[in-house]
Amino acid sequence: MVIGFILLILGLIMMVTPGPGLLFIFFGLTILALELEWARELNKQGMQGLEKLVAKVKSLFKKK
Repeated sequence: MVIGFILLILGLIMMVTPGPGLLFIFFGLTILALELEWARELNKQGMQGLEKLVAKVKSLFKKK
């Protein structure tokens, strides 16, 4: 659980500094979701948003 919080904090720091901030936030939430309900819910919402984004990108490439 400590590793999840560390990755989450590093991801937040990397949002304003160079680095893969979103990736670290995703990994941190995934680790925290193993034990914490709020992290599980955020992770689920993030995955749903990512699926919608991927579907939109796929539909853009199918039109061409």
